[in-house]
Amino acid sequence: MRYQLKITLRGSKPPIWRRILVPADCGLESLHYAIQAAMGWYDSHLHAFEIGGREYSGRTPMGDPMESGDLDAAGYRLCDVAREKSKFTYQYDFGDNWDHTILVEKIVPPLLTESKKLPAQPFVCLAGKGACPPEDCGGIWGYYNLLAVLRNPKHEEHEDMKEWAGEIDPDAFDIAEVNRRLSRFHLK
Repeated sequence: MRYQLKITLRGSKPPIWRRILVPADCGLESLHYAIQAAMGWYDSHLHAFEIGGREYSGRTPMGDPMESGDLDAAGYRLCDVAREKSKFTYQYDFGDNWDHTILVEKIVPPLLTESKKLPAQPFVCLAGKGACPPEDCGGIWGYYNLLAVLRNPKHEEHEDMKEWAGEIDPDAFDIAEVNRRLSRFHLK
């Protein structure tokens, strides 16, 4: 079985989102890596899930869960903590606070997966919209400020921001590239 998830970056207008299929029994750490690949993040920061009122965090560089009360995300599978139509959150980079809402849209049985001839790779992106903001740009507010600066060649920070971020098309989404990133992982 696979879970069809819709991942939406909170506060993005228009919404930045991805729809992905993941194995129902994937671990939360594998889901973290799949979200990183689907959204376009680079796994440079800490992360956590909040599911059903419980916190599941990745490990710190020292190998410990981030907070003493957090559950270790590596020890839990998606199918054990989320059901069809449930919503939960994924937070990435606690400084910039990239908060994502994840909706389990449906659980896809194996026969349906085969009959629709969905890709055989375990993690696949089905759809999406909007470019992922660059890392370390200051969260969603910082991203929209960056876009405004890049659109205004007369802004005093325009050249510096253009050099740092390059050209950004906020509407860009390349499903083939997302699926290439997802295919690189051999997730459990």
